[in-house]
Amino acid sequence: MEALVEWFAVPFQFDFMRRALLVSVVAGAVCAVLSCWMTLIGWSLLADAVSHAVLPGVVLSYLFGLPFAAGALVFGAGSVALIGVVRRTSRVKADAATGIVFTAMFAIGVVLISRIPSDTDLMHILFGNVLGVSDADIAQILVMAAATLLVVLFKHRDITLFAFDPTHAHAIGLNPRRLEALLLGLLSVTVVIALQAVGIIMVVAMMIIPGATAYLLTDRFERMLVISVAVSVGASVLGTYASFHLNVATGGTIVVAQALAFTLAYLFAPRQGVVWRGRARTARAGETVPAR
Repeated sequence: MEALVEWFAVPFQFDFMRRALLVSVVAGAVCAVLSCWMTLIGWSLLADAVSHAVLPGVVLSYLFGLPFAAGALVFGAGSVALIGVVRRTSRVKADAATGIVFTAMFAIGVVLISRIPSDTDLMHILFGNVLGVSDADIAQILVMAAATLLVVLFKHRDITLFAFDPTHAHAIGLNPRRLEALLLGLLSVTVVIALQAVGIIMVVAMMIIPGATAYLLTDRFERMLVISVAVSVGASVLGTYASFHLNVATGGTIVVAQALAFTLAYLFAPRQGVVWRGRARTARAGETVPAR
């Protein structure tokens, strides 16, 4: 018992670990909330696109001495708009337009990183640097997270209706395009929040895995939100602690913890788990075998 208490207590002796836990939990919670709608609407690839497309904005923000969030938000929103333009003005389908834009933006960011001399390791933007967040970074993350969650709190019914049935949403007077734009804006802000915790490459995991895990465990959306947040926050805490004790990358460890949670749900979830469905099929087959 003492060893377990010490395992949890030791990291709190270090200021950088307290900061890392705060940022990881906040980023995990906000990502988990948006993850539920991304899963229901089928926007997983779009979340991937936005997370990669912000890279040039982050690099240019550094170059001009601006906050990383400023450039990331501009390029995140711009990439979404560009995907829409390509989709509406050509025969290219949505998935292809998304892939073209996000890979092009990401490549531009990589080229800029390779050409800009920097005392700051811009590779941290790719893989995260949650152990090195400053007071300004934390304040920025908390403000954006609070704003995102407040918007979700006031508009979650409209967004949920749009996710399930945009036609019905339009019929009762809601504007599906505005709701889509709102959700995309929230997605861009959430990606920026998560950048500090896990970096661009693994943001997409935090935007998809919690919602997908919860989707296997329940059919009710409100419960799905709670489960998604619980999975993401739990993985953030466990991953941060494990990275400290194992001396490995924090962002990667958080995502591995989320992937383990998804694996358990995939195998053992009631009604949806592979093991449960296999047993159910075996039981039905046994019932249909005629008696001799």
